[in-house]
Amino acid sequence: MRWTDELDTALRRATQAVEAGARLIEWRIDALAEEPDALAAIKALVRRCPAPCIVTCRVCGEGGDYGGTESHRAEIFEALVRGDHPPRYIDIELAAYQRDTRLRRTISAALKDGERARDTHTSLILSVHDFDRRPADLLQRIEAMTNEPACSVIKVAWQARSLRDNLEALDLLAQRAKPMIALCMGRFGLMSRVLAPKFGGLLTYATDRPTETTAPGQPTIDELQNVYRFQRIGPPTKVYGVIGWPVEHSLGPSIHNAGFEAVEHAGAYLPMAIPPQYEHFKATVGAMLDHQHLGFRGASVTSPHKEHLLRFVADRGGRIDPLAERIGAANTLVVNDEGFIECFNTDAPAAQEALCAGMGIERSALAGLRVAVLGAGGVARAIVADLSHDGAEVTVFNRTQDRAEALANEFNGREAASGRRTKVVAAKADAIAGDRFDVFINCTPMGMAGGPAPDESPLPDDVPLDENVTVFDTVYTPQRTPLIHQAEAHGARTISGLDMFLRQAAMQFEHWTGRDAPTEAFAAALKNQ
Repeated sequence: MRWTDELDTALRRATQAVEAGARLIEWRIDALAEEPDALAAIKALVRRCPAPCIVTCRVCGEGGDYGGTESHRAEIFEALVRGDHPPRYIDIELAAYQRDTRLRRTISAALKDGERARDTHTSLILSVHDFDRRPADLLQRIEAMTNEPACSVIKVAWQARSLRDNLEALDLLAQRAKPMIALCMGRFGLMSRVLAPKFGGLLTYATDRPTETTAPGQPTIDELQNVYRFQRIGPPTKVYGVIGWPVEHSLGPSIHNAGFEAVEHAGAYLPMAIPPQYEHFKATVGAMLDHQHLGFRGASVTSPHKEHLLRFVADRGGRIDPLAERIGAANTLVVNDEGFIECFNTDAPAAQEALCAGMGIERSALAGLRVAVLGAGGVARAIVADLSHDGAEVTVFNRTQDRAEALANEFNGREAASGRRTKVVAAKADAIAGDRFDVFINCTPMGMAGGPAPDESPLPDDVPLDENVTVFDTVYTPQRTPLIHQAEAHGARTISGLDMFLRQAAMQFEHWTGRDAPTEAFAAALKNQ
């Protein structure tokens, strides 16, 4: 299929992108530039574009597909810049611009002539890309682009190795000497893309199709506009997020950003992936707290960092809520305007409320229930601590027996609400089918979309389930997990993790904003997912 057959499709997609909120269109002409008569097609794209545009012909060495000569690329750029309908920007790699004298002279002369000839003229973006890491000479390259007279916009993009890379990118924007685009790529780089307006970034990039990105980690237009409220982000925006490993599955950004919109709170809530070790958590959260201009005001903390959060707040001299202290894990970080930190556990009360509502019982009826808890992580700790305190008899099952026994021993024999002693024991995972329980609660990631076993249930097929048994899955993506399907097939009562998720999220929202959570906005955001 020749380019003439695809021109209308490309322009239609550009029009749809503008209708969705895009203000600039980037035409990536890498492959097209090598086609016969390509210039006519490229000029048509620019002339008929529904918004101002950037024309980029990226070479293979910096993430593009152009394999032609520099002289041919220079001829195309020159013709566009000198034409009757010039693009708003052209993007050329700094390395190529410095290396090829003819390219540099041709482009520089064409830009000057275009500026003299018409009011609407083209500006030059000089760019640096590294798809492996932060370039060691990044600051020198930025200085070279700053000192290049023809350069109107500096662009740097590199593969982030951690969330901390974003902080440097945002600092570069704040310290810019010229208009700048500074972006981090990959799973750690979203923060730099979403928060660019807060630090004065010229623009950010998004795709109209999630399967077609020009750089790893690029969000869609819909995500930028409707999840992260990109148009509302500015210097006053406070930053929140969900910290975990992984976090890509989280519905937190959808509901909390919708909640901020509903109560007109200047906040942006982002996924924040931090590897499992405490050292990563301490270094990254500490860096965000210490950053002078980020405005980091809190986070939801999920697996495997709930115990890390408690330790971190203690190490920093913050306040630990008594319930979180009793449980030994926290899932909510709150930072006030002076930088003082607190942590809370909203998992425990949310799980208890969801369980009582799902079973149609009062809290007092938890006493004496036989409860099997699957897992020994942060959410399991919260549930074991809270239900045993209310008099439930809890048995912990975990793939690693030592962890199950450690959790059980920690909470067994404590003083319960009734004044009696709590009853918590551990049992071997393969023995779960050999006893009867009133309630099964899954606190493992099994069945979670994007998790290690998304198509599996944590319960073996021979576990006795019937209408007298309640199955509660704390996994909420998807809402109907393999465990929920399994329980329903046997006639058991089921409780979705979504109920617990919404309850604990509402409590977090109130901690951060001091406002009642807009549950209708939460529900609407979930419906749109």
